[in-house]
Amino acid sequence: MGLMGLRSRKVVPQRTPGELDAMAVAGALVASALAAVRQAAGPGVSTLTLDEVAESVIRDGGGVPSFLGYHGYPASICSSVNDRVVHGIPSSRETLAPGDLVSIDCGAIVDGWHGDSAITFGIGTLIPVDEALSQATKEAMEAGAAAMVPGNRLTDVSHAIETATRAAEKRYGRTFGIVDGYGGHGIGRQMHMDPFLPNEGAPGRGPHLAVGSVLAIEPMLTLGTTKTLVLDDEWTVITADGSRAAHWEHTVAATENGPRILTQGS
Repeated sequence: MGLMGLRSRKVVPQRTPGELDAMAVAGALVASALAAVRQAAGPGVSTLTLDEVAESVIRDGGGVPSFLGYHGYPASICSSVNDRVVHGIPSSRETLAPGDLVSIDCGAIVDGWHGDSAITFGIGTLIPVDEALSQATKEAMEAGAAAMVPGNRLTDVSHAIETATRAAEKRYGRTFGIVDGYGGHGIGRQMHMDPFLPNEGAPGRGPHLAVGSVLAIEPMLTLGTTKTLVLDDEWTVITADGSRAAHWEHTVAATENGPRILTQGS
């Protein structure tokens, strides 16, 4: 029997405390893989070598790479260098050079639960504008994570990311493009789940965050355009104007004690 006037409000999918702990195991493995990749990266090192490093860490830790075979994707990481935004395919022909800006996205499955995280770093010393781009993107991610509080709504996280991006523009004295059409997502026993999380927008909209709600928060910023193109490999996303891009991501849960980052290193 229906009761007039009672409606269940939409909530970002929730996990139990035990499930969050299980996701944190997968997340810690992703953090270890990313740390190993960063350690291995240097001039003359191929992005395929970085992929092999990440896969070894994941498998040695009892996990399975989330990305490998996902809709036919051929690798365990996405390696996006310079003007590549996301989904760059590692290659033995792509070797890193001093000054390159490298974004690595990585996912792992442990006991059926997914972790998903991304970092951006330089090969050697970055020029100041590239360093500012990476830092601004990281700050935007951290602001989004800080908004993962029960009672907030989905676009409160979006708005926090956008607000932090605009604050970074003032601090660094330049504009950043928030990449159109790409954003964060729900995550759990699947890597990509509803809802889609935009990286900008007005607050107070979309499903509510409740205790145990989990989102992958991943701003992507550029030094120029917000527009992108996809290469003929049907995966690699590049900036439409050739400007450099950065990508940072954490998997984050809303808890009674505030945001819990599930892809934190030990």
